[in-house]
Amino acid sequence: MAIPNKIFDCIIIGGGQAGLSVAYFLKRSKLNYLILDAEGNSGGSWLHTWDSLKLFSPSQYSSLSGWQMPESKNEYPCRQEFIDYLKAYEKRYNFSIQRNTKVTKVKNKDGIFKIETNQGNFAETVVSATGTAKNPFIPSFPKRKDYQGVQLHSVDYRNTKKFKGKKILVIGGGNSGAQILAELSKVAQTKWVTLEEPTFLPEEIDGRYLFQQANSSYFNEKKQTEEKEVSLSDIVQVEIVKNGLKRNIYDALRPFDSFYKDGVIWQDGEKETFDAVIWCTGFNANLKHLNPLGIIKNGHIETKNTRSIKYPKLWLVGYGNWTGFASATIYGVGKTARNTAKEIKAHFDV
Repeated sequence: MAIPNKIFDCIIIGGGQAGLSVAYFLKRSKLNYLILDAEGNSGGSWLHTWDSLKLFSPSQYSSLSGWQMPESKNEYPCRQEFIDYLKAYEKRYNFSIQRNTKVTKVKNKDGIFKIETNQGNFAETVVSATGTAKNPFIPSFPKRKDYQGVQLHSVDYRNTKKFKGKKILVIGGGNSGAQILAELSKVAQTKWVTLEEPTFLPEEIDGRYLFQQANSSYFNEKKQTEEKEVSLSDIVQVEIVKNGLKRNIYDALRPFDSFYKDGVIWQDGEKETFDAVIWCTGFNANLKHLNPLGIIKNGHIETKNTRSIKYPKLWLVGYGNWTGFASATIYGVGKTARNTAKEIKAHFDV
């Protein structure tokens, strides 16, 4: 049911892990807040991931602030376990959430934000926490539109059913590319294209290490050793990736020259047919609703920490390192959410 138009102290746009994290810290105040969520159910962007997705941290390192995720059946939680956790997290803290509410525009007049949705709301302050899942990135490739096979981004991939016995080209060298390739290679003929030779982390390094790295960054701790920092784009050896390594499927090729109607043309001029191309090439921040404010430049907004420079009553949480180290991750978002809520409370002096 829609909540009637009124001015809220704070409207949080997005009901995924970033929005819930901010709400958790705001709930400790007397501020009147509301989460607007485009989804009909709990789960945020996790509702749009592939069926077999595994997190790359054990459950104790895959938790939001205040309440640890219950221990998973296996070492790494699956997609549905994390969605169930988000649902239980919402229920535990009884957040104020309005579902099925897509924010189309955010405008500012006389210091008040007007949030244009299919429902309609107003706010003194706004936290944009819409993530990236609604803005998948596919790089420009020559003659991509000439290709007549199936093309889809990883956000639209669900499972192998449609690809059994097919010839598939997977593009992208991160965790999504490695996991999807491993799954598809069991039922289809696959090839893998990456910009550079992919980096697989040692077996003993997973999200726990990244969690510690996020904490060190947050507390500005100086490393006592010359330990190499791990990139969030490096591939974690979850079970399906370990299996793929054992099967020797990760023979990554450098990019081809162009598409043609039946497939791709490699750098040596050889043509190769493919039934489908799956782009595992990441995402950009979903900021379209903020276009009316005129503050987006090259897909980013100028901020101090998470706070907009031009509109200091606007905060941006969970979009990536430009809104705080590892802020687009489960283990990293809590740190930036805590600071964001602190600044919002200070604005109202509560």
